[in-house]
Parts: sequence; C-alpha cells; structure tokens
Amino acid sequence: MANDKKLVASITSRDEDFAQWYTDVVKKAELTGYTSVKGCMVIKPAGYAIWENIQKELDARFKETGVDNVYLPMLIPESLLQKEKDHVEGFAPEVAWVTEGGLNKLQEKMCIRPTSETLFCDLYAKDIQSYRDLPKVYNQWCSVLRWEKTTRPFLRSREFLWQEGHTAHATAEEAEARTVQMLNVYADFCEEVLAIPVVRGQKTDKEKFAGAVSTYTIESLMHDGKALQSGTSHNFGDGFAQAFGIQFTDKDNQLKYVHQTSWGMTTRMIGAIIMVHGDDDGLVLPPRIAPTQCVVIPIRQKAEGVLDKANEITAALRASGLRVKLDDSDRSPGWKFSEQEMRGFPMRIELGPKDLEAGNCVLVRRDTREKLVVPIEKAAEESAKLLQVIQKDMLERAKQFRAEHTYEAEDYETFKETIDQKPGFVKAFWCEDVACEDKIKEDTTATSRCIPFGEEAIVPEGAKCVCCGKPAKKMVYWGKAY
Repeated sequence: MANDKKLVASITSRDEDFAQWYTDVVKKAELTGYTSVKGCMVIKPAGYAIWENIQKELDARFKETGVDNVYLPMLIPESLLQKEKDHVEGFAPEVAWVTEGGLNKLQEKMCIRPTSETLFCDLYAKDIQSYRDLPKVYNQWCSVLRWEKTTRPFLRSREFLWQEGHTAHATAEEAEARTVQMLNVYADFCEEVLAIPVVRGQKTDKEKFAGAVSTYTIESLMHDGKALQSGTSHNFGDGFAQAFGIQFTDKDNQLKYVHQTSWGMTTRMIGAIIMVHGDDDGLVLPPRIAPTQCVVIPIRQKAEGVLDKANEITAALRASGLRVKLDDSDRSPGWKFSEQEMRGFPMRIELGPKDLEAGNCVLVRRDTREKLVVPIEKAAEESAKLLQVIQKDMLERAKQFRAEHTYEAEDYETFKETIDQKPGFVKAFWCEDVACEDKIKEDTTATSRCIPFGEEAIVPEGAKCVCCGKPAKKMVYWGKAY
C-alpha cells in the first residue's frame, strides 16, 4: 500500500508547510492548472465539477426566494464607473482597462468588470418607473477581473467565477430584509452543503464594501487558524440610486429613490472546502458537494463474477440517485484506494472474490477510513445512509475545531499573545474607534472579521475596549485572514 501511495504522489504534511500542502492538493487532485495569463488559472474538470454543484445548489436556493437570473456586459464605460465616488475609489487599484478596439483607440476607455453595481444601476434607471416595477431581484453568474498582486488558486486570482445578486426595493425595510435573507441563504448553504460552520455578523465601517451602508458577512475558520470571508451581503441604501437617478413613482404619487442590495459568493469556496476538510492524503469532499460521492473498486476484477457484480452495484447506486463511478482500470487496488483518497471521494466500495463468496461488499469512509461490511443487495441503501452520516460528522468535526480555536481576550497583552501563538478567532470588545482597529492590524496583522449577531453581540456593563481600555461598544471576532 505504501508503494501504491507513491504512485499517486506524496503530499506535503499540513503541519509541516500548510501553504505547500494546499498547493500540492490543488495540483495533484487536478483541480486547477497554470496558464500563460499571469495570475489566472485554468479550472480543470475536477475543480469545475465542484463549482457546478455549488452553482446548482445556490441557484436553487436563490430561486426559492424569488431571484431571476440575468447577464450583463463585461465592459463598463469609465463615465458610468465614475458616478459613484466611494465605489470607484474602493476598486481603483484593481481595475483593468481596455483602451483600444480592433485597430482603433476607443473614445472612452472601458474597464473589465471588477463587479457590476454600476451596470445594474444603469439597467434599473431605465427599467424602473413605478412602484409596480418593484422589487427587482436579479442575480448574475459570471466572471470578474481584479488586478491582484499576489495570487493563489481559488483563494485569490485575477479572474474568478462568482455570482452577484443585485436587487432594488421600494423601501429601506424591504432592502434590509433582503440583505439579511441572502446572508442566511449563504450561511445555511455553507453549513448544510459544504459542512463548513460560519459566524454570521456585520463588517465594521472600515471593512464594509465600498459604497455600502452596511455589509453583512459569514466568516469561516480554516485548518491553519486563518479566517476566510465566505460570503457577503450588502445594503446599499439609496446611495447608488441617487448617484444613478434610479427613481420611481410610489403609491402616494411621490417620486422616490429605490433602495438596493448586493450579495455574492465565489470560487474561493472551493479553497475553503480544501482547507477546512482536507488532510495529508488530499481532498476530503463533503458528500453533498462531491461530484463523485462513491467509487466502486473491484479487487482481482478478472476473477469470475467480480466485475459483473461491481457493475451491478454501480448501477444500483446510480439508480438510487447517488453520484457513483466504477474504477475498472488495470491499476492495482492499492493505487486505486490511494487515488480515491487523494481526490476526496467521500466513500468507496470494495468488492473481491471473498466478498462475493460471502455475499458482502465493504464500504470505506474517506473521512475516517472506517470500514462497514454490508450485504451486496443492501449496498445502495447502506451507502446512502453512510453518506448522510459522513456529511453530518464532517460538519460536527469542523464545529469542534472552530470551538477549540476560538479564544477570548480582555486586555491587549493577552490579545496580542493569543493572536501570535494561538491561530484562530479571538473574541474581544472594541470601542468602535477606527484608530484602535488600525492599531490592532498594525501590531498583529489581525483584522476585524465581524460583529456577531444575537446574544454574542451583547456588551456587558463595564466592558472595556481590548486595545485602548475605553468603554466598549461592540463585541468583535478578530483574526488573521486570507
């Protein structure tokens, strides 16, 4: 078996070098490839299949809330981009410009979309005249381009895939309700489908989206103790509407500005799946998102009846709705086991002559390597049950890891020591002064991740800011982040 592992290729240990481990997994699981376009990646079939499942799951959830899909141009005229000052300033360092079309210099240069707020505003200004035209609840699946200086596959690349929702409403209350609703859609998706627990909360003013009134976020914790912003939902108020002249005649016959929201999730979630669940042997994919949930591996497949029965099991699993493949290649069983583990397939079914004689097959979990012997005729039924258990267990382990790596600090020395020596989230009170937020980042490189919702947000009487010692106004999750 050890020799078979070498055939698949070794992966650097997470504890030895987490960054190299991540690169090894991405490369050896054939999720992405390098290109001649600096900072951009090829998403290979194994990686794109994960994104397809993310897209399928999210799109269904969006549509349940009344979302319609649209598609807008990838080019934005400079004059359109300049209409919202704060938004422009926030994206200016990352914008790529097109200055020529064919052989001619353009009269007005255009940027390749870093995001599409301005295009949606332009659309809404044309399409919205009356309260009867509201709400507009649109989403776009597309790619965007941001000129990042440092790139890593999935986590930060110049061009990446995402969805961006943009909505327009008659009232501030409706916009706020949609902003919160979509954040909860993301949070439920991460926990139910990706088995990634998240902290739901609000970004500080310093960290909120450029041009937004408020930004809500879900934050997840990776195995190396760094945080990953996993999805955001923004309430724009009527700021963009005023800049772009998006007005409507309300029921009272008064002309009013619409209230808007925006929300998005990207291919960086594939990176999150890798870093939350992966181990030293490669990927560990949650069953609900795995393109292949189970691989059937015949042992001594040339022996009488083995391959025929393996095909029967494969057909039974497929008929029950599971995503399954049969590995009937001429490689050794050990090589196949190692590849299945490296690619993260949640479960495999082993079947050899002795199993066939006994009327059984062996189910092997990817996450724990535990084996379960079941009758062949119950393979489909038991596989479906086991995949549900694996999904649940993966979420619970991730929750336990987060709990074990979430700390509290009441004074600045403890805070700095914790950030330096104990990777993870640190919960600490804050006075709401941006000077303290800046000092924390300068001293520790940690940033405010979010102000949590619910009971966690309650600041007890007498609580002090962890940085300056003045009366605290907010509880904040802090941490180093990707």
